[in-house]
Amino acid sequence: MENYQKKLDQIIAGLTDRPRLALHSCCAPCSSYVMEYLSKYFDITLFYYNPNIYPPEEYDHRLSEQLRLCDCFGIPTILCDYDPERYFELVRGLEQEPEGGARCTKCFEMRLDYTAALAKQHGFDLLTTTLTISPHKNAPLINTIGESVAKKYGMHWLPGDFKKKEGYKRSIQLSKDYDLYRQNYCGCKFSIWE
Repeated sequence: MENYQKKLDQIIAGLTDRPRLALHSCCAPCSSYVMEYLSKYFDITLFYYNPNIYPPEEYDHRLSEQLRLCDCFGIPTILCDYDPERYFELVRGLEQEPEGGARCTKCFEMRLDYTAALAKQHGFDLLTTTLTISPHKNAPLINTIGESVAKKYGMHWLPGDFKKKEGYKRSIQLSKDYDLYRQNYCGCKFSIWE
């Protein structure tokens, strides 16, 4: 298993300027530490693309919290389409998959691919995601998908496992500090059942 945090540390150590970074975010609590940490080294623009979130009221709540936090951090945000039908079409037949299974892999691929395409249109060539901060998410899988998607669009993937170095613990503290809404399920209709 690759040590993605070590790779990230090596990249940061070699920086001589502040590159522009497209950061895909799943929610405000997960993005809190990642934005705090990476904003020391990169000019971040947050991309919020999460058509998997269900129901629409939950999506709106999570989006408003993300925008509020980005405002606090002074980080610009690009809002992407909320197209849950695309998500449901993509995972059709995978509804019974367990959390972390094939349905989640398809979801990661969809969100990162869309984000990379949009980021490339906006002139970014460096991409990463907040998804690896969760102790429930498979960081090697997410990084493998990210590397593949970035390559497809002629971009560079910034590897990471943001739960390392107390990152997840720090995100919990930042959520308290900013009084962020912390959801009790990943986001999709099927994760509610779990």
